[in-house]
Amino acid sequence: MKGALKGSRITAVGLVAAAALWIVSGYLFPHDTSHGNAAPRPSEAAAQKKFRVSVVDTAVQPHSRKLVLSGRTEADKKVVIFARTNGLLEDLRVRRGSRVKKGEVMAILKVEDREALVMQAKAMLAQKRIELEAKRRLLLSNAVPKLELDNLEAQFKVAEAAVATAEAELGRSIIVAPWDGIVTEVSEVGTAAFSFTGKEIVKMVGLDPVLALVEVSERNAARVKVGTTAEIRLANGLTRQGRIRYVSPSASESTRTYRVEIQMDNPDYLIPDGITAEATIPLEPTPATRVPRSALVFASSGELGVRTVGEGDKVGFVPVSIVEDEQSNMWLAGVPDGTRVIVQGQDFVREGNVVEAVSATAAQSAQR
Repeated sequence: MKGALKGSRITAVGLVAAAALWIVSGYLFPHDTSHGNAAPRPSEAAAQKKFRVSVVDTAVQPHSRKLVLSGRTEADKKVVIFARTNGLLEDLRVRRGSRVKKGEVMAILKVEDREALVMQAKAMLAQKRIELEAKRRLLLSNAVPKLELDNLEAQFKVAEAAVATAEAELGRSIIVAPWDGIVTEVSEVGTAAFSFTGKEIVKMVGLDPVLALVEVSERNAARVKVGTTAEIRLANGLTRQGRIRYVSPSASESTRTYRVEIQMDNPDYLIPDGITAEATIPLEPTPATRVPRSALVFASSGELGVRTVGEGDKVGFVPVSIVEDEQSNMWLAGVPDGTRVIVQGQDFVREGNVVEAVSATAAQSAQR
């Protein structure tokens, strides 16, 4: 029995020793596995790991940036009409909101003595004319000296001036519209016995044409030109075309902005005075490149730009400045003509990386 146990122990020790020798032989005599599990070469690994990006071919073209400014409308003309002579308000022919034409009578002051003064002046003028003609006949026969004729001619001219003065004074009692417009205020005195000398009778505004007033910043003031056509959108829903007629040469001391006046036709008076307006003004064209908004990235230095694919499919970076920001696209300055700009995948690559560039159009077709 003891002999059998001793034999089993010897067998177990032998098996353990054999296993240990087999394990050690792997370290002492390594097998050649270059053909079975060869590691990929660096060049092959790089080729397998090229990142795919979508690019667009860009082109530099003249782009007219649109400047959008907020402001308000203003009547082209405003006037307060005062009585230029004394008298009672006899007839007020307009009220608030009345539309009047140039030369239309709006009010009449009662001045009975003015008509009498005109008649008196005309009678005196007629008398002086008769006397002057008689003196001229007498002068031909040398019956009167020439000095008396000269004196009478002077009196005749004074009489003519008196008639003109009396008629002008009478004309001041009739108040007429200086131009087409709308009456905004009238005197509340009515026809009461009141002296109107130097008193306000009517206020009116001229709304055809009407102005849109906006303020432009120092940066863009030099690019806004007189004569440029602008589009005006109003708070009441109307949209009109206008023309820039004035750009202030002096900035406001408080805002450092420049006043711009845009003139619009308003024959139907649908554009009121003082309504909010938004003006879209096209600026002078500038060379720019259009790219999707998503293409913009920031470099590690914090500089704004786009990533590009150049020779050898290497990624590069081009700093840009924004010309105009649209809803889905950006107009940029600084991108060379014909540059391939990365529009998808630009956030996952860095300058110097070698990538696989595919056209953005082809990539979208493949996804469909």
